[in-house]
Amino acid sequence: MPSTIIPCLRYRDAHAAIRFLCDAFGFSEHAVYTDETNPNLVVHAQLTYGDGMLMLGSVIDETPFAEHIVQPDQIGGRETQCPCVTVVDLKAHYEHAKAHGATIIDDYEEKDYGGAGYSARDPEGRLWYFGSYDPWSPPAG
Repeated sequence: MPSTIIPCLRYRDAHAAIRFLCDAFGFSEHAVYTDETNPNLVVHAQLTYGDGMLMLGSVIDETPFAEHIVQPDQIGGRETQCPCVTVVDLKAHYEHAKAHGATIIDDYEEKDYGGAGYSARDPEGRLWYFGSYDPWSPPAG
């Protein structure tokens, strides 16, 4: 079943963000649409990871939506939400993300409730959480 909740993020350099998210975090490009008059602007992109999807686009200040959202560097690097991505081989994902320049915020850690997790920031300061705990899986035991 496809995702019914899809995080949407904005980046000042959406093309660089797409490359980073694919290279460091293992996302795949599903679709990337650029502005016809300015190909540096990504008007809409879809990246996939397993059965999940993320949508993103360039920061465009001339839209009504822009009045309701800010970038992390505009609010001291804080976030009000964070994409959580379930990863099968989390230890390998963690090492791969570190090797590709992800800023690790919380190191890899085994969790008392099952699984493991870590958090990292992408180059524009967005906070990400990666974990092996799958809340859709039935409890062990």
